[in-house]
Amino acid sequence: MTKTYVLIPGMWLGAWAWRGVTEDLRARGHEVHPLSLTGLGERVHLARPETDLEVHVEDVLNLMRFEDLHDVVLVGHSYAGAVVITSAADRAPERVKKLVFVDTGPLPDGTSQAEFGSPEDRARNAELVASAGEGWKLPPLPWAEVAAAVPDLDPALLKALEERSVPHPWATATSPVHLTGAWEKLPRLGILSSFTAEQARAMAAMPLFRHMADEQWEFAELPTWHWPMLDKPAELAHILDQQG
Repeated sequence: MTKTYVLIPGMWLGAWAWRGVTEDLRARGHEVHPLSLTGLGERVHLARPETDLEVHVEDVLNLMRFEDLHDVVLVGHSYAGAVVITSAADRAPERVKKLVFVDTGPLPDGTSQAEFGSPEDRARNAELVASAGEGWKLPPLPWAEVAAAVPDLDPALLKALEERSVPHPWATATSPVHLTGAWEKLPRLGILSSFTAEQARAMAAMPLFRHMADEQWEFAELPTWHWPMLDKPAELAHILDQQG
């Protein structure tokens, strides 16, 4: 059965990060829409200091509206899963069939992506934005340092990350998410790469992750680093293909 997927990458990345997954799913006969959020990927020239979470939510809503998409399997990686896909689904639940969170979980109403980190992380990011991001952009991760902890990572992936990652509009991470609860009625899948299903369920005891445990959840483990769409696209596509 043909399914419709919308694939949204996390911070610093564009639709290009989903290329392997997109090609695999399309080869299986599915309709696939990888999306570069405003200011990222090939839309980097649209980044502005005022590019906030609302802009990124509108990106998703407008894609579903103007492409007239229904029964969407809405997939968000990292930041996009934590705040973007829940916000879009909350406003247009009639267009969404299932939510898929890739190595992340949904943050509750009134919180922001920036609150996910420790106080030390927040201070460090704020300093990076101020010193290296013109006061409104968060520079990409030092990919060579991150990749050093991943054995046998294809050097081509590291090169792609270093060449195609762009600074992330920081207002998108500091904007609080506004949710009515409509999204909570949708089934959801967590595809976990840097933590396990057991850890995900345990996280539900924390206020920031209280949405991680209820009857709407399924979990699938795909052990690798935080970016499985890059180094395990076939495996990730297979999991997505199994979604009803």
